[in-house]
Amino acid sequence: MTEPLSAPQLKRRLGVFDSVMIGLGSMIGAGIFAALAPAAAAAGGALLFGLAVAAVIAYCNANSSARLAALYPQSGGTYAYGRERLGPFFGYLAGWGFVVGKTASCAAMALTVGAYAWPGYEHVIAVVAVAVITAVNYLGVQKSAWATRGIVFFVLAVLALVVLLCLTATDTGFDGPVLTRGYGVTGVLQAAGLLFFAFAGYARIATLGEEVRDPRRTISRAIPLALAVTLLVYLLVAVAVLTVLGPDRLAAATDPLAEAVAAVGFAGAEPVVRVAAVVAALGSLLSLILGVSRTTFAMARDGNLPRVLDAVHPRYSVPHRAELAVGTVVAVLAATADLRGVIGFSSFAVLVYYLIANASAWTLSAQLRPRLVAATGAAGCLILAAFLPPPSVVWGIAVLGIGVAVYWVRAVVSRSRG
Repeated sequence: MTEPLSAPQLKRRLGVFDSVMIGLGSMIGAGIFAALAPAAAAAGGALLFGLAVAAVIAYCNANSSARLAALYPQSGGTYAYGRERLGPFFGYLAGWGFVVGKTASCAAMALTVGAYAWPGYEHVIAVVAVAVITAVNYLGVQKSAWATRGIVFFVLAVLALVVLLCLTATDTGFDGPVLTRGYGVTGVLQAAGLLFFAFAGYARIATLGEEVRDPRRTISRAIPLALAVTLLVYLLVAVAVLTVLGPDRLAAATDPLAEAVAAVGFAGAEPVVRVAAVVAALGSLLSLILGVSRTTFAMARDGNLPRVLDAVHPRYSVPHRAELAVGTVVAVLAATADLRGVIGFSSFAVLVYYLIANASAWTLSAQLRPRLVAATGAAGCLILAAFLPPPSVVWGIAVLGIGVAVYWVRAVVSRSRG
């Protein structure tokens, strides 16, 4: 769809390297410190197979997202793609799924900050973190590209240290095979759905369509590169932590990476790991609240959410009402929810988001290979969503159902008035 000549345009300043860094910052910060424990609880040592399944589905989703972003280099991600390719309802459903799923992701990141910063007081620290980040965003202070790079390099260096210490330790406290006590196909698929939460950051690259140079080339390269690096990092860290803790102890851990380095006798490295986890989670929380509030603002501006959220602060030039609304909801979740529960719910909503992305990509071409990738991604999203923990599925269906009901009520009211 051609934009009006008067429509404001964002400056295209990001290349492949910056786009990959943004994707790594979202993915690595969002999952590696939080998702391994619930995945181990679901699949035992077979969580590595779940990681492989999640990576395959993520690749298909990344491929579909890259093709759509190259064709529609505008902000909004699947909210825009679904509207263009499938119709307004599917665009709305994707946007609603993104907002509620990523709001849960915000709570998960806040709880990760609490788990690593002050074990036993996770909820208190999480609420404080949300309040601080919301205030920072409200004042219009955003993470720069250099800050993003710094966080990514620091976290990668600490993860490399964790892998080195764990895999070279002579006394790990667990002497069984890494792939012991798997819980069958159901457990593997559930672990894959939970670990998918950690891969979802590549959507951040696709939503930068208006801010990258040569979107067709840049996005199509940045998404697979960021995904490949993330998969390698996750695989190494998962093997290292499983080798030290074993699946049972990993499943019970709230701060597994810190516990792993302490278990091999490197207590001095434990504070470094905790700092890295807090920095990574805070960086992700900042980006996530920023992205959710902007999507909320855009949907309110389009009339898909209450118009009261469609407001820009006259001094700070930020969507302040949307930011306060998102921050309030995240704070409530962080104060009351369980980390593993919000990860499962977030995965469900984001899998629906990518189901719509793959369905949109299916319409782009009649060629076999692109359609096979889109179909595989769509089927994978449905399967992983269905095998998530039952409470996550029930809550996911309920919240998405509320969004659908609101959409159709608004449509009926609009027709009756028009």
